[in-house]
Amino acid sequence: MIFPIRFDGLWRHRDFVRLWLAQGISDFGSYISRLALPLTAAVLLHATPMEMGVLMAIEVLPFALFSLHGGVLIDRVRRMPLMLGRDALCAVALLIVPLAAWGGWLSMPVLWVVGFLCMTAEVIGGSAHQSYVAMLVGKDRLVEAHSKFTATSSTAQLTAPGLAGLLIQWLTAPFAILFTAGSFVISALVLRTVKTPEQAPVSAGNTSVWQEIKAGIDLVRHTPVLRAFAIQTTLWQLLNHMLGAVLVLFATRNLGLDAGDMGVSYMLGGLGSLAAALLADRLGRRFGIGPTVGMGFAATALAWLGFALIVQGWGPAMLWFSLCQALFAFGATLFSINYLAARAAVTPDALLGRMIATMRFVTVAPAPLGALAGGMLATALGLRGAIYVIAAMGLVLAWHALYRSPARLLLVLPKRTEEAPTQGGH
Repeated sequence: MIFPIRFDGLWRHRDFVRLWLAQGISDFGSYISRLALPLTAAVLLHATPMEMGVLMAIEVLPFALFSLHGGVLIDRVRRMPLMLGRDALCAVALLIVPLAAWGGWLSMPVLWVVGFLCMTAEVIGGSAHQSYVAMLVGKDRLVEAHSKFTATSSTAQLTAPGLAGLLIQWLTAPFAILFTAGSFVISALVLRTVKTPEQAPVSAGNTSVWQEIKAGIDLVRHTPVLRAFAIQTTLWQLLNHMLGAVLVLFATRNLGLDAGDMGVSYMLGGLGSLAAALLADRLGRRFGIGPTVGMGFAATALAWLGFALIVQGWGPAMLWFSLCQALFAFGATLFSINYLAARAAVTPDALLGRMIATMRFVTVAPAPLGALAGGMLATALGLRGAIYVIAAMGLVLAWHALYRSPARLLLVLPKRTEEAPTQGGH
């Protein structure tokens, strides 16, 4: 075999494999809902660009409301119950959509509530998951761990949208979301089989919640690498949510793509993500962590420009839209793997939860403004004009990340000497 499969490293860590499997199952369902929810809004409910912008904004609003307090919670309690709670809340919230469609009361406000509840669960449970991974595998294996999670996510992205397109055409978008709810239930059942005991959280003593929140903020503010990553990722999230508010409308209304076409294009996007997952560790070692993050920003900006340049006609539009999806997924995955590993590696274990929550707050909390701005920009300039503007700003951000950001100087992951030995079943 040219590329032999080697079952070593984290493959031998039984509880990591279980955690990995649970995440892969929930990823599969999430990719169905990522296509089904906006298509429900665009096709079934005939949403305007502004209503789509509100949907995108409300879905990320919980980052602004709950991230910082969630970080304190994660550092004070065990993470596994929070991860199980995420799966349970997402499953219940998503069931609202098919029930509303069946009962005849589905509307944009219903989608807004569902999006808000699911992302609230992700704010707490997702941050707990990132912190739990660092505890489970050790910081020296974080790039390998995140690469494996991303490879599974990419595989889900390759298969789930195609199934989603068929389910949407067969059952309609709201009822396709039933499969997403079921995936979160199965994920929770698999998570319950993870046996590695967590270390008891360090007692906060008489420290107030606000003092602990301030400790996380101060860590990010006074650590140059974290500060630089926070600034550039915040700007990228703003632009990405601007694009998210208009891209589905652009594809369905300007290019004439239907649910099946969108499913195929998202599948090809999964190829780009899978390629990045396989190459991220190698590229990070060759070019350095910071430069590889900048390369990811550049790839996403070029993909945004490609969307704006798509010509009319089903064949060319379908081909170029799919290629741009693949390029975007490659860039987003390339920077996220190295970014997630780098920020955990420079953070003391006792502050991991608060660092993750602070970074998520700083980088994602402003995203609702981006989504609203995308809706307003599309209203003023049209869908294609808005994408041109977003792409131009993305190229400027990529140039800064590659040639000006202090984060570009981070070449290897630092090793912390005070790290405790890794627990876990091998």
